[in-house]
Amino acid sequence: MASHLIQGRTVNLPVRVRDATVCSTMFPVRADPARAVIAYSGMDVAEVLPGKAICMLIFVDYRDGDLDTYHEFGVAFLVRQPGSASTAGLSDLRNGAAFIHWLPVNQSFTMEAGREMWGFPKELADIDLRLSSPYKRCIVRKDGRLVIDLLLKPGFPSPRSALPLTAYTHRDGMTRKIGAEMSATGVRIRPGGALVRLGNHPVAKELSELGLPKRALLSTTVDRARMTFGPAVNVEG
Repeated sequence: MASHLIQGRTVNLPVRVRDATVCSTMFPVRADPARAVIAYSGMDVAEVLPGKAICMLIFVDYRDGDLDTYHEFGVAFLVRQPGSASTAGLSDLRNGAAFIHWLPVNQSFTMEAGREMWGFPKELADIDLRLSSPYKRCIVRKDGRLVIDLLLKPGFPSPRSALPLTAYTHRDGMTRKIGAEMSATGVRIRPGGALVRLGNHPVAKELSELGLPKRALLSTTVDRARMTFGPAVNVEG
């Protein structure tokens, strides 16, 4: 069993999350600007329609897991996996992988663990989650500046309860692949369903250059998720 020493604690792989609420939304954006955003990684976006890529915004309340309790926000892009066909389509929405471009958290332990174990681009930020009402809201501030205020409206119940996940990261010049699994209860999905307000932080400017705020393609909320994260595998360039 692989293990890592993080802040004097031993963390074993796979890392398990026993209880979390996960909220996410997907936006169609122009492929070329999205491609430029992640060019540093060597990855390429998946074009679900000609000239269109998918930018995903995600926020998670981790209530019980091997990396303790914390809040997380993510900016990710649907990407073609290395070695896959150059053509893409709507099936990539279900079968594609996500490149994690920005992943602020509000606790230092998970930040250090995420960086060391998987190369996740974790950094500290102020993440205010408001999940008790029917509307799910996340407000992210970094260095005293508003990045984003994201409001999701849960949709219709979905029977989907298990989902394999593939994530890619890039840190210290190396691209990595992480396999994960998620089982979920209380899944709700709806077309649209997201309201975005951007601040004046550089990440907000980057999102605005992709065309946000705009109508979301699809929003998903998961009341309770269990997740397992395996080891990172280096991707050869």
